[in-house]
Amino acid sequence: MADKLIIVESPAKANTIKKFLGGSTKVVASMGHIRDLPKSKLGVNTKTFEPEYINIRGKGDLIKSLKKDAKEAKKVYIATDPDREGEAIAWHLACILDVEDKKMCRVTFNEITKDAVKNAIQNPRKIDMDLTDAQQARRVLDRIVGYKISPVLWKKVQKGLSAGRVQSVAVKLVVDREEEIEKFIPEEYWNIYASLRTNKSKKTFDAKFYGKGNKKIDLHSKEEVDKILKDLENAKYIVDEVKKGEKKKTPAPPFTTSTMQQEASRKLNFAIRKTMQVAQSLYEGVKIEGKGTVGLITYMRTDSTRISEEARSAAKKYIENTYGKEYYENRYYKTKQDAQDAHEAIRPTYIDFVPDEIKNSLTNDQYKLYKLIYNRFIASQMSQAIYDTVSVKINANGYSFKANGQTIKFKGFMTLYVETEDTDKKEEFENLPALEEKQELIKEKIDSKQSFTEPPARYTEASLVKALEEKGIGRPSTYSPTITTILARRYIEKIQKQIHPTELGRVVNKLLIENFSDVINVEFTAKMEEEFDKIAERKRKMEKCN
Repeated sequence: MADKLIIVESPAKANTIKKFLGGSTKVVASMGHIRDLPKSKLGVNTKTFEPEYINIRGKGDLIKSLKKDAKEAKKVYIATDPDREGEAIAWHLACILDVEDKKMCRVTFNEITKDAVKNAIQNPRKIDMDLTDAQQARRVLDRIVGYKISPVLWKKVQKGLSAGRVQSVAVKLVVDREEEIEKFIPEEYWNIYASLRTNKSKKTFDAKFYGKGNKKIDLHSKEEVDKILKDLENAKYIVDEVKKGEKKKTPAPPFTTSTMQQEASRKLNFAIRKTMQVAQSLYEGVKIEGKGTVGLITYMRTDSTRISEEARSAAKKYIENTYGKEYYENRYYKTKQDAQDAHEAIRPTYIDFVPDEIKNSLTNDQYKLYKLIYNRFIASQMSQAIYDTVSVKINANGYSFKANGQTIKFKGFMTLYVETEDTDKKEEFENLPALEEKQELIKEKIDSKQSFTEPPARYTEASLVKALEEKGIGRPSTYSPTITTILARRYIEKIQKQIHPTELGRVVNKLLIENFSDVINVEFTAKMEEEFDKIAERKRKMEKCN
């Protein structure tokens, strides 16, 4: 008979926790949810909005085993994940195992380390019914929307289709973007580049046409360009102005769920779902040679950039020892206004576990993602990168050309990590020679280039997650399942990383917008997320559920 029973969601998490606790403690897994709404009917009372839960099919033996373990234990602790979903699973478990509401049975930890687990068990709390109700409100609304709208798709399009409150809005974003692209009319524009050098050097640099004097001129036709080229035929190129300066670049904050998904997509080419699966394994625990099972990262569903003082202190020590004191800077990052700040940012739990030193204990995917998380966190506490910049204005027969140059003076955080941009930045930098005002330059050649404006880019998984987050659609736990679901339903498809709507996706979107525009829209979906947040934060109540 165990003195204590601890229930978590997964066997991997159970194995990691076991090694921190004494032999009189039993750790078992619920394998995720054990109760849910029935699949065969709505399962929600539409007058009271009360959900009608049933035990999930196939979990009968597990529930019987959990009941036996709970009966035999002197104390039951429910240590499911520290978010709304985890709180709801804890509440369902407490209901099934007859754990009283008032019992201090709930333990949570943001990282699976010995100190965090032991501290949580020493400080149990009641199940947070506000968090639970926020999850239930989402579940009930999603069920009503899905079960009331889906039959319309069966009747009008084909059997077996389904609609979802968040998923349908994500599909709408993709369809809307595709329609923008189709309607886009390219506009012609031109650039003129002068290839110049000093009389002391054979190496040339390009200066870009700006306008006349200080007035910018945009070029839209070959006729305009030809006139300027004619005016420049015998022009002298004189340095009009040289501005020297310094530019500082600040590191990106440690990862949130969204930024981790975006960077893993851009840097590692990971699908959103894969990123979350690999992150889950790093959080729950990996067997490290000579150390046993170790939870390597903090909880991976978060929209906070906050980090603990202990982690900050460990980062400082590592940076100063590895790179030098001038590379460390104590940084605090502002978490966005509507973030649920219950958890820290995603970071390594132990700074001592340097990625390359434990590489042999990790799968290739685990190593790649762990290294990304580790380097991003360390870089977030490092000094700015410093550039020397030079901006040059050149006069040629009244016309002005500009050239910009920059050289790295101090790499700072960029020694370790540089964030990937989703789109290429349009800034053009040249390796400029030393130039002085009034100096005459030698023109080697002058070129003109015709271009056309381009339509907005199609979403990638990374940029779709970014759009969902910016528009307030969904939360850290929903980005991955949302995109996974609409891909599986074949409403969207990926072609060379770009997301396209399928014909089915367009038809379904059109039907939903025509018939349910009050529900399938960005504003309604974002508003609902705010309402769920208010329930979680005790600012409003949900119809009480039994």
